[in-house]
Amino acid sequence: MTMSMTSPSDSTAKKNVAILVMAQAILGAQMPMIFIIGGLAGQSLASNPCFATLPISLIVAGSMAAANPISSIMQRWGRRAGFFTGAFFGALGGLVGAYGLYLGSFPVFLLGSLLTGVYMSAHGFYRFAAADTASESFRPKAISYVMAGGLLSAIIGPQIVKATSQVFVIPFLGTYFAVIALNVLGSLLFLFLDIPKPAPPRADLPKGRSRWELLTTPAIAVAVICAMVSYALMNLVMTSTPLAVVGCGFSENLAADVVTSHVLAMYVPSFFTGHLIARFGVEKVVAAGLVILAAAGAVALQGVELENFFVALILLGLGWNFGFIGATTMLAGSHSAEERGRMQGMNDFLVFGGVTMASLASGGLMNCSGGNPVEGWTAVNMAMAPFLVLAGGALLWLVLRPKEA
Repeated sequence: MTMSMTSPSDSTAKKNVAILVMAQAILGAQMPMIFIIGGLAGQSLASNPCFATLPISLIVAGSMAAANPISSIMQRWGRRAGFFTGAFFGALGGLVGAYGLYLGSFPVFLLGSLLTGVYMSAHGFYRFAAADTASESFRPKAISYVMAGGLLSAIIGPQIVKATSQVFVIPFLGTYFAVIALNVLGSLLFLFLDIPKPAPPRADLPKGRSRWELLTTPAIAVAVICAMVSYALMNLVMTSTPLAVVGCGFSENLAADVVTSHVLAMYVPSFFTGHLIARFGVEKVVAAGLVILAAAGAVALQGVELENFFVALILLGLGWNFGFIGATTMLAGSHSAEERGRMQGMNDFLVFGGVTMASLASGGLMNCSGGNPVEGWTAVNMAMAPFLVLAGGALLWLVLRPKEA
């Protein structure tokens, strides 16, 4: 899109987008950092290795629990207040996590992870904030730019892990100090955001369908199932990846490189996924995502060489992108404006509930379902199969269902 095609009123939107891109790159870098080291640190602290990925599970659970409160803060006091709240809890979570590492206390470390989940929740609103002040013509480009910030965070975060994970006698302590610094410095960007508070909702607007009526709408039910499966399976495998890479004899730096390639594969396709949906239809793109997720599992099951990890995790990121963005698009076209807050909140609760369960299962499968890391990694990838069958079956049912029904 050229500048001439953009509304003159988008000057404020462009400024906000630039700020959000930088926030995505700086503050967003803490998420790949924590996902790289969370399971490794948990494994070193937990008395039972089956609970190694519990820190990551609590981050996701914290994000799920904080979604509605963060949304309410933004509704009442504006985006800036919500983003400052997220950064505060991100820094607090990093501080408590560092203290847990210093004490060698798994419960304290878990508390830090739970607090970090509040930041993860606020982080999810960056792309929506980019659209708040944008014209209709500039809105897709604004969202794409913010997604591009995710690419930068995918590069920056793992490099910080490499530079900080072993600088102190206590492994990963330096990384958590870096997380604190990212939140403190990155939050200063929000001082320059210029997004007005939303108007209070009018009492005379139509209420729309109930939650149960929404969930029993076929297109909505299938969209939620496909979103849950896509996100949960991505998290299931990604959470175990650093444990598997290191457990199979490779370095933590190589584990960080594998995660970097995965996160890049999650976000790079976002620039053309929308075009694919417009050209081929949302159902075909979701189906392609599920097939690619299955291919990721198949590649992982072929061996534990470094190239297997790289290819499997790249496919995992690409499959998540098609499956999750496609399911989100399907959902967005299946409910009205007055149902948006109710439906999106319920969708996020269900999706991240599934992700929480997947991250909990990941550690148990990886560390407690076999006698060695190879057997654990095999169990993790085999666990994808029934859920892919569920989502694929639901999607096929929707496609074959008579349109007049």
